[in-house]
This record gives sequence, structure tokens and C-alpha cells, in this order.
Amino acid sequence: MQRLPGLDLLRAIAIVWVMLFHSWMIGGIGGPLQPVADYGWMGVDLFFVLSGYLIGQQLLEPLSHGEPLPFGMFYLRRAFRILPAFLAVLAAYLLFPGWREAPGMQPAWQFLTFTVNLLIDYRHNQAFSHAWSLCVEEHFYLLFPLLAWWLARRSSPALVVVGCVLVVAMGMLLRGEAVLDGRDWLETVYYPTWTRLDGLLDGVLLATIQAYRPHWWAGMQRRANVLAAAGLLLAAAAIWLFRDKSGFAASVFGFPLLSLGLALLVAAGAGRRSWLGRWRVPGAGWIAGISYSLYLSHKLPMHAVHEALAQWPAVHGVAAFAVYASAILATGALLHYAVERPFLRLRDRLGITGRRSPATARLAAPALDG
Repeated sequence: MQRLPGLDLLRAIAIVWVMLFHSWMIGGIGGPLQPVADYGWMGVDLFFVLSGYLIGQQLLEPLSHGEPLPFGMFYLRRAFRILPAFLAVLAAYLLFPGWREAPGMQPAWQFLTFTVNLLIDYRHNQAFSHAWSLCVEEHFYLLFPLLAWWLARRSSPALVVVGCVLVVAMGMLLRGEAVLDGRDWLETVYYPTWTRLDGLLDGVLLATIQAYRPHWWAGMQRRANVLAAAGLLLAAAAIWLFRDKSGFAASVFGFPLLSLGLALLVAAGAGRRSWLGRWRVPGAGWIAGISYSLYLSHKLPMHAVHEALAQWPAVHGVAAFAVYASAILATGALLHYAVERPFLRLRDRLGITGRRSPATARLAAPALDG
């Protein structure tokens, strides 16, 4: 199955960036990569844009041709994609507390209901806290098909524009109000679904343009290098703004700015006319393919290696980095090939299929869990 190297590369960058960020758990990665790692949380925003685009393509293309949405098939496909690997990692966290990267963990029912991002007590329960982003995506998967179907029935571009403005404005207001009230930034700004919709929205807008305004999309692809350059500039501006990550300006304006920049990069990578869309990096496709399993599992081997290397102080620097990287990649690959991939094959054998556009069909691997 042909793939789009630009989106594979962006997905690989996103997961590596996130894992570098989580190196704070072991004291940071240090050296020249530390400034890169400090902003690695932005990799999740890139995942959100990718997921909004890819899922939007699956749902909006049939709607743009007047076809009905197969709701049941869509939700079944999501379940086979998401649940097996997620439940396997959750079981490891629950059954083997000593493997956790932190002692405290939210109750199991919050993970099973994908509400941990709304209820988390991060100060006391940090183990498997990165599942928060999966909760955001699950809420998106649950509600977006219904919203897309409803908007398609009304065929009102003005309604779509008003809805998008309201979503962005709501996020800005809620984040600004939380910062001004002095509430916990992670629990009220960073984790809740209603404050983190910018990336998903921008990804959906790309899919909307591609499905409903193909001539606009063709024009964007002709200018793909310009989009990529603009995306890099906007992302750089967002990084500058997020120097004070929990400040008012960053919290209110930073997320929409970052999401817009990342969306332009995704648009450039969704074709083959830009340098980004043609750039084949060895190994990027494989890392992109196992990115969901890597995301779920990476803190477990990171913690295990940290504990082991405490007994071997002579192993440090490049050697320690190699040990961490090898353990993380091996664990993610094991989860992917032993759990995630067999269930995807079972899904196909059971005939649980969905109509996908050519662009989406080339991207069978998920964005974060897509």
C-alpha cells in the first residue's frame, strides 16, 4: 500500500518529539537536544492535527458525495484500532505497580471511560497520565461523526465558519479564565478536551477543504512549499510565545497559533509537490507505523532503564541514550506486532471496513491512534 512520506515523517517527528519531552522523568536528555525536548509536548498537537485531517477525510468525503455515514462501522473500526493496545498497557500499569513511572495513578474506571483528562489529580497521580490525549481523541471520535452528519444535512458554509470561530473562541476564553483565576494549568488548560480542540479543528478544516473545495485544495498543493515555509514560521512564533508556557498570552493565543502552523505543515505533507511531501527519511515510515504503540508504552521502558542504569553509573551520555532508545523501540514494536497488528488483521478478516479516500487509504497507520 502506497504511503505519503510527508505525513509519515510528520508522524514520526511527533512521536519522537513527545518521547524526548518525557525524558524529564529521568532528569532530562541534556546536551544540545534539551531545548528541543523542552517543547516536545507540541508533538501531541501535531498528532491532533494529523488525526483531525485523516479522520475528517474518512468521514467527509462520502458526505461530500451525498453518501450515508456508516456510523456503526466507523465506531467498530475505531474500537479495533484503539482498544487492544490500550487495554494491554493499562493492564500492565494495573497489575505491575512497580513498573510505573510514578507511584500514584488515577482509578481504572477513568481510563476505561476515557475521562481521566477531565478528572485527573496530577499532583498525586502521574502514572499513565499521557493517556489524557487519547481521551481527547476518543471524545472527538465519538462526537465528530454526528456533528459532520448534521452539518452536511444543512449544507451551510456559513454555519461551518461560525462553528469554527465559536470553538476557537471558547477555547481561548476558557484557557484565559483559568489562568486569570490561578487554577492548576495542567488540569484546567492543558488536559481538558474543551481547551484542546484547536489542532483537531484545523485538521478537520483541511479535510473539509479537500472534500468540499477540491479546487482550493489543488491550489494549496501547487503552493505546498509556501505552506510549509509559513507553517514553520508560525510554529516558530508559537515556540517563542510558549517560553512562558503557563502565561496568559501563551495559554490564550499560543495553541491556535501553533495548531495553524502545524496544519500548514500537514497540508504541505499531504501531497508530493513540496520538499516535505517528497522527503523520504529512512526509518520514518516504520516509526510512524508503530507510533501508537510507542506512545502508549514508552514510559514503562524509560522508567525500567532509569532504574537499571542507577546501578551502572559508568553507562552515561551517548551509551545511555542508546540503551533508552533501544528499550523504548523494542517495547513499542512488541506491543505493535503482538497486540495492535493482530487485531487490525482480525478486523479486516471480519470485514469491518470503511470507505476511505485515496489520501486516507495510503495512511492506514494512525496519527496517534487513528
